[in-house]
Amino acid sequence: MNIVETILNIPVEHIRNLFGQFDSHAKQIEKTMEVTLISRDNELKILGDATKVQKTKSVLEELLKLSMRGNTITAQNVNYALALSANDKVETINEIDKDLICHTIQGKPIKPKTLGQKNYVDLIRKKMIVFGIGPAGTGKTYLAMAMGIQAFKNDEVSRIILTRPAIEAGEKLGFLPGDLQSKVDPYLRPLYDALYQIMGPESFQKNMEKGLIEVAPLAYMRGRTLDNAFIILDEAQNTTPAQMKMFLTRIGFGSKVIITGDLTQKDLPTGAASGLDIALKVLSKVDDIGFATLTGEDVVRHPLVQKIVKAYDEYESRKARLEQAKSSNNKPQEAKPKNPGNNRYYSIIRKK
Repeated sequence: MNIVETILNIPVEHIRNLFGQFDSHAKQIEKTMEVTLISRDNELKILGDATKVQKTKSVLEELLKLSMRGNTITAQNVNYALALSANDKVETINEIDKDLICHTIQGKPIKPKTLGQKNYVDLIRKKMIVFGIGPAGTGKTYLAMAMGIQAFKNDEVSRIILTRPAIEAGEKLGFLPGDLQSKVDPYLRPLYDALYQIMGPESFQKNMEKGLIEVAPLAYMRGRTLDNAFIILDEAQNTTPAQMKMFLTRIGFGSKVIITGDLTQKDLPTGAASGLDIALKVLSKVDDIGFATLTGEDVVRHPLVQKIVKAYDEYESRKARLEQAKSSNNKPQEAKPKNPGNNRYYSIIRKK
């Protein structure tokens, strides 16, 4: 291997952000790219194979641009930049960062962080109905919520309606005390959490009292026509086919609908069909409906979540292959005649 060396100048004020706490980002880059990084003052020396050195330089340059635009460089940023580098697309990380949706109540910018999320956000802008499908941690609900709140603030819609099926995640909670709202609130808590973070509790409460923001279980949607609203159906994998059809036929004029779900985390009774599965098949060719499929690469939670999602995907793939092999081995074989030579003789007798 031919060892080469290149130098990258990094402003001193960005070195700590770029390298991470205890140089964790730099160590991750060294391990993944198989290069050596040596830092002196504002100069960073990169040593290794020529191709890998060039790719490493590109990754660091793009991360530096992120830092110079005021972003805190996270492990997710580093890992995603490295993944994009493998496909020579690392420059797109800054194109994604330019897409600002809104700010949280604390002033934190909300942006798509991966190509999958960018495609999802773009579809929400263009299409009337969008299905966001993907594993946990890919920002399906959070980004949809941010887009809905921004549309509400811009007077593009007059209200926000958030709904999800009231179904337990593999547990039977039994009787819950309180009035009807108190009984359904535990099922809708994730939606409240996102609203509080983006809008703030005071603004949320004020709009909730006016009826401009509604958080309700899916069963409350029957018989309604929802005009000029931004509607989000969360956890759609737990709907029945009848519920999904009922929900989709509530949509009125001037509304936008986002349906999110994770096909791998169904809490329906064993053997029950998922309304989301059926809808994806039935509506796949309908105009003005967008389908965004997010993957493990779009997970933006703790890096360990991405590893967990990947491990479960691999487990499910192995399980499916084993079941397929088992079913093919148990398939009954066609009975062969014990004396095939006599077939012609018996057929001659039958003809006579």
